[in-house]
Amino acid sequence: MTETPQKSPASGPNSTPAELPTQYAPADVEGPLYERWVERGYFEAHAESDKPAHTIVIPPPNVTGSLHLGHAFQHTLMDALTRRKRMQGFEALWLPGMDHAGIATQNKVEQQLAEEGKSRHDLGREAFVDRVWQWKEEYGGKILGQMRRLGDGVDWSRERFTMDEGLSKAVQTIFKRLYEDELIYRAERIINWCPRCLTAISDIEVEYQEDDGELVSIQYGEGDETLVVATTRAETMLGDTAVAVHPEDERYAHLVGKRIKLPLTDRTIPVVADTHVDPEFGTGAVKVTPAHDPNDFAIGQRHGLESLTVMDERGVITVHGPFEGLDRFEARSTIVSALREQGRIVAEKRPYTHSVGHCSRCRTTIEPRLSMQWWVKVGPLAQAAGDAVRDGRVKIHPEDMSKRYFDWVDNMHDWCISRQLWWGHRIPVWYGPEGEVVCVGPDEEPPSGEGWTQDTDVLDTWFSSGLWPFSTLGWPEKTPDLEKFYSTDVLVTGHDIIFFWVARMMMFGLYAMDGEVPFKTIALTGLVRDERGKKMSKSFGNVVDPLDWMNEYGSDAVRFTLARGANPGTDVPIGEDWVQASRNFANKIWNATRFALMNGATVEGPLPDPAEMSATDRWILSRLNATVAEVDAYYDDYQFAKLSDALYHFAWDEVFDWYVELSKTTFMGGGRAAEVSARVLGEVLDTTLRLLHPVVPFVTEALWTTLTGKESVVVADWPKDSGFRDQGAEKEIETVQQVVTEVRRFRSDQGLQPGQRVPAQLDLTGTALAAHEAAMRSLLRLQPAGEDFAATASLPVAGATVSLDLSGAIDIEAERKRLAKDLAAAEKEKAQATGKLGNEAFLAKAPEKVVDKIRTRLETAEADIVRITAQLERLPKG
Repeated sequence: MTETPQKSPASGPNSTPAELPTQYAPADVEGPLYERWVERGYFEAHAESDKPAHTIVIPPPNVTGSLHLGHAFQHTLMDALTRRKRMQGFEALWLPGMDHAGIATQNKVEQQLAEEGKSRHDLGREAFVDRVWQWKEEYGGKILGQMRRLGDGVDWSRERFTMDEGLSKAVQTIFKRLYEDELIYRAERIINWCPRCLTAISDIEVEYQEDDGELVSIQYGEGDETLVVATTRAETMLGDTAVAVHPEDERYAHLVGKRIKLPLTDRTIPVVADTHVDPEFGTGAVKVTPAHDPNDFAIGQRHGLESLTVMDERGVITVHGPFEGLDRFEARSTIVSALREQGRIVAEKRPYTHSVGHCSRCRTTIEPRLSMQWWVKVGPLAQAAGDAVRDGRVKIHPEDMSKRYFDWVDNMHDWCISRQLWWGHRIPVWYGPEGEVVCVGPDEEPPSGEGWTQDTDVLDTWFSSGLWPFSTLGWPEKTPDLEKFYSTDVLVTGHDIIFFWVARMMMFGLYAMDGEVPFKTIALTGLVRDERGKKMSKSFGNVVDPLDWMNEYGSDAVRFTLARGANPGTDVPIGEDWVQASRNFANKIWNATRFALMNGATVEGPLPDPAEMSATDRWILSRLNATVAEVDAYYDDYQFAKLSDALYHFAWDEVFDWYVELSKTTFMGGGRAAEVSARVLGEVLDTTLRLLHPVVPFVTEALWTTLTGKESVVVADWPKDSGFRDQGAEKEIETVQQVVTEVRRFRSDQGLQPGQRVPAQLDLTGTALAAHEAAMRSLLRLQPAGEDFAATASLPVAGATVSLDLSGAIDIEAERKRLAKDLAAAEKEKAQATGKLGNEAFLAKAPEKVVDKIRTRLETAEADIVRITAQLERLPKG
């Protein structure tokens, strides 16, 4: 897009630099700027473009969700990547959308109905689904407006939803293909069942935590034919169909093949030998309940055992009169009491802390349950997903995260994809009156007539989101979008959903797209934590709404803080103080640009010849090009923290604190030198603002358009390293910095106020500093030496000597007394620490932490002694 001169959007139309407001007010700038970007179509990507494509698809947030710091973090990184690629000349697509979030959304609407005294069954399936769509239109998508607030440069014209018509067609298509390839099947197996959500959930949707329970040891059998088994789930014994022992366990060899009495019932069960049993654990005998435990189910399959379901879908006991109708946890204590009365309890351990699975949605304790469900045979799909990373077609960043990926895909179990919900993609399978099973594709008519019914289950949410990189581009049709923008370039996502989402996209992408990977790079991030590194949780009271910080400090400040903490794969601590510091950085950029504009900084015309430039000008241009190269390298390696730090220190330290300050005397002097520096300063700010733009888009847009008079930094060219370097100028300015820093330190040590002026002589003979004397005096508040000048202190630094007359600036005798007092205190501290560290008896008894603390005190005292002694020696002799 061609850039044309345009008035600045900083605060209404600005036609001259003087109209840039004195203070930056993010609230006045951010909203109008974002709407202008969208209206002008800057974020739209076009399949017919001849530019090379760069594609990122957003991890679709739940339709029930709102923007949290984790979203803000990952969105900042994706936006930065996309904005940079757009500036580099790519047809950059960042595709937005939302996930229908089956369980979470259904729960929301069911809660609404409960408040009305109704359930979904009162409405019926069709009416309930209509009600969910109404909820989605009214309340869903709150996060999309919040994404605009953050500055997400997504192509809103391509917004997708996992339940929209196109994506639903993709779901039906891939289901049928997998079914016909015998990679989808229906079978009765043990699944994770949530008695609250009343649906199966996958292994990765189960969260394990340490719970306090009980471990009871129960005697099975009678007389000489007895065994003792231990269990934390006594209620499941009602469904036991065997006791298992190890084949080589001689203690029980005489019982294998016999039947023993199952307590509390009128049944006998066999004793079987199975290598799954660990003879060293507990008594070496385990109860086998095939319908309520995955390991027991496997044992049951090997030995042809019956599977008895003893609980309904809500966790209520359904068998054996005395316990029938009891909740599972109530039944547990009741059964243990009954066994105790019969003398069957051999041992009890309470509390017994053990790992228990909970539903990640509602936190209810999961119940393993035998159930008829639909499954994906993941073996060949997972193999392909692993091979794509192993052979380098997909790179995981950081590389050390690859192990977690392989641990998952190389050991993946078949995936249960059916959910007992009404909201979601209904399984496209019909059952006939004679037991027929027909899978129907999106363009096929389902069978009709008496006795034909569709499967009542819906698909796991991750099934449809696993298609996201290609379904959003029009698959299964061969669309221009799919041709242009697939495969996507990088997936930016948290390491916590490698299993949930990343692996599923890899499996489905490779399968559906004939081996073409869904993304070339997986850039894994950490999780956002509080400033102490603690997980953010409502129960901890440390959850932060990023919108609060955006309202207080501006979106740029939140974005820059998050990017500056984004080391690959590493968790990100964030606190309000850091956001305040980023706000100060935005203000610094604003004020420095105002200074530049008031001093004639310009981007018009070519840069002056280096021969016309001062060493200061050549130094900053050399550093600028080095920074461009450094930032590019960090972007290409997804090192967001390092690139943000590099930009921060270049902008604040080198441009604002040094170049601007060193140039002030040049601007005051006027003439050609001032014109040259004004052009150099304009170039530096132009480039610096473009470098900063992907991370802090709003303040850079307001300033860049004012500085350059051009249309928008969004569509400006990304800076390139021109190759200009001047090592001599860099060395010269480093020497200036060394002198100024050392004299500033001396002034501070002597108690001088920052603005306090003192007479000084500068002996710069034999150095390249003479051209910088005026600037150095200005920075150091040094007056020219008068006729009555008498040096009371001299500082030799970097070949130069700076002599100062402090006689009228400080009370030398009082300063000497103060320093002497500080020195005595430091020497006393050193003596005490040395004495303790030399005491063998103390060292033998004291904790290591205490000893380390004393060593630190000694090191601090020794450093203080050196520093204070040097200050005393540099005081004027009186």
